[in-house]
Amino acid sequence: MLAYQWGIFAIALGTFGLGTTEFMPMGLLPVIADGVNASIPAAGLLISAYAIGVMIGAPLITLYLTRYSHKTSLLALMVIFVVGNVLSALSVNYETFLISRVITSLSHGAFFGIGAVVAMNLAPYHKKGSAVASIFLGLTIANIVGVPITTWLGQTFDWRISFAVTAVLGVVAIIGISRSLPTMPLPKKPNVKNELKAIMQPAALRAFATTVMCAGSMFTLYTYIAPIMQTLAQASDNAIAIMLALTGIGFTLGNYISGKVTDKSPDLALFVFLGLQVLVLVMFRFTSTSVVGAGVTILLWGMVIFGSGPPLQMQVMKIANQAPGLASSINIGAFNLGNALGAALGGLVISIGFGFDWIPTAAALLSFIGLVMVWLNRRATIKNIEVKAKAA
Repeated sequence: MLAYQWGIFAIALGTFGLGTTEFMPMGLLPVIADGVNASIPAAGLLISAYAIGVMIGAPLITLYLTRYSHKTSLLALMVIFVVGNVLSALSVNYETFLISRVITSLSHGAFFGIGAVVAMNLAPYHKKGSAVASIFLGLTIANIVGVPITTWLGQTFDWRISFAVTAVLGVVAIIGISRSLPTMPLPKKPNVKNELKAIMQPAALRAFATTVMCAGSMFTLYTYIAPIMQTLAQASDNAIAIMLALTGIGFTLGNYISGKVTDKSPDLALFVFLGLQVLVLVMFRFTSTSVVGAGVTILLWGMVIFGSGPPLQMQVMKIANQAPGLASSINIGAFNLGNALGAALGGLVISIGFGFDWIPTAAALLSFIGLVMVWLNRRATIKNIEVKAKAA
């Protein structure tokens, strides 16, 4: 690998750990609840607490770290990650475990945000989209490898071992980042007022809203994928496990393809992947009654839903170019907000009596709204160019 690729790989190791620790508790919820003497609903709040910690912590931690070099910031965030997971492994009651999860979440958004900026700065101009995609690759592989392995460890031995192993992943990332990233100068002292102005402009807010809609679409379906398959396709537990693996493979393929398309045009990548999301989700309503048809559609869905990640991240950094790190971190927070929105929307569809077959349609609606947001931003950009041309 080239020198800059080793640096990007080291950052991806960090996102692999972050993805593992974020999604692992979902598969271990019953044993964690039993281990900390809590009910299942109370344990479920631990997942919500992590998402809230990401949303609140991402902008605040990112702004604080502007006084340090990006390399130092990434190392500090990984130290927080390791401490949080060690505390999770040592937790003896609900309260200490909740605190440990909030501590861990504080590293999440800022690491993705600053990591994306570093990756773009390291990569040559024609590889910037692929560099950002590589950061997200750690997250997709976590769903294929990290989450299943740590879930198995927790179910077979002890859930605390899963968090201890995740802490070790953080230590490996620290070593990789310290050895592969070059020494970085202190960033220019930010003007907080200008940075806040950059992220509050209408185009940036629409970009964040696009991320919320896309993530909301993802988790509207993903949260309820198992009961959908059980109810509509009469899928067995083994078939559902295979479909979840297909989802992870789709995430990885989509992320890789997206990096190539984003290298050419982030705007094109957004239009393509959001448009395909709508089509695939509409199609899923009709293929979900067959195990084979659903499996093929889930693979395609995984590709198009995660393919939107790199161009969404590049879009916010491009629009809020005076505050790329802050914008990137807030975008990760927007993704977690979409996570909560999607799970709530799917639950609403079921609770009002529409049934599982309507969940893909609800998800498609959010993807369509995201597509409209992209179109509005594109139209605003063209209008600004025309105004500047006339003024010149």
